[in-house]
Amino acid sequence: MRFIKKSYQSLSDEALMIAHSKGDRKAFDEVYQRYSGPLMGFFMRKMWNDREKAEDFVHDFFAKIIRKPEYFDVTRKFKTWAYSVANNMCKNEYKKQEVRKDTTSGLDHFYSLKDDNSNVMNQVQDSLFQQRFLDEIQTLKEKHREVFQMKYVEGLSIKEIAEIVEASEGTVKSRLFYATKYLSEKLKEFNPVLNQ
Repeated sequence: MRFIKKSYQSLSDEALMIAHSKGDRKAFDEVYQRYSGPLMGFFMRKMWNDREKAEDFVHDFFAKIIRKPEYFDVTRKFKTWAYSVANNMCKNEYKKQEVRKDTTSGLDHFYSLKDDNSNVMNQVQDSLFQQRFLDEIQTLKEKHREVFQMKYVEGLSIKEIAEIVEASEGTVKSRLFYATKYLSEKLKEFNPVLNQ
């Protein structure tokens, strides 16, 4: 039994999807094991930290794979394909919602205050920076915010992002450069080097 389980873990995502398309339920279970957590995090960040909505989206994503395993193009990398589908699901939801005010980017989890020993002034400064950072992220154009979050929150590579947003790697780099430059400019008051 242990040997069989190990063999599934050693298979690539793409091989698992091929096995799943032939009716292998354990192959699907392994794909679910690998991707349900990361996709939950992705949907949480994209769907305004709404856990219920994120859980629904994860469910819908895997339901699509169960109903139509052929939906996955086996010539592509599963990871980039999965994030492309997830990204499109979010875009469709945005179109339905239309109201995108008072959203949070989800980046607050990555910029929480951790040093209990820091003095009050530092905590206030960090808190001000965090809030301004989150506010300024929301002022970025969607195409710039999208690649910035995929790169620095999801940890995806330039190549993977390019495939997901269906743009060239050069375009992705340009959008990242613009987003970083814009945020640096907007938040320069928090940079002690620039304020000497």
